[in-house]
Amino acid sequence: MHFLNGKCYDVIMLEKTVFKKIIDGEIPCHKIYEDEHFLVFLDAFPKNPGHTLVIPKQETLWVWDVNLYDEYFKLVRTIARAQQKAFDIDMILMLVHGEEVPHAHVHLRPQIENDGTEKDFEYIADKIKKALS
Repeated sequence: MHFLNGKCYDVIMLEKTVFKKIIDGEIPCHKIYEDEHFLVFLDAFPKNPGHTLVIPKQETLWVWDVNLYDEYFKLVRTIARAQQKAFDIDMILMLVHGEEVPHAHVHLRPQIENDGTEKDFEYIADKIKKALS
């Protein structure tokens, strides 16, 4: 059992998290990348343009418990590099915390000012995807 914000979470969650619902296609998202182990998508409540989440499809509470830990963080680096290219900046803030959703995840936030495009999800997703190619 794990405790987070005073709540107890068993390894097998009884209720689906919002991330599990996104993985299962029950909630739409603006995908940047997906494979059999990981999903990358834009945060629905971005702090700034390009605010992206990198999640394992494996349901685990902590990033250090992700089975494919090395591959996970290689993907995080790949996405951060694509963001650098897409937004022509160097600084990408990486945040690893999980208080709001009990599912391992990494936030990648290009350090650029909000310019009104932060919620232009299709445009931003395409921009990052093009930088991945």
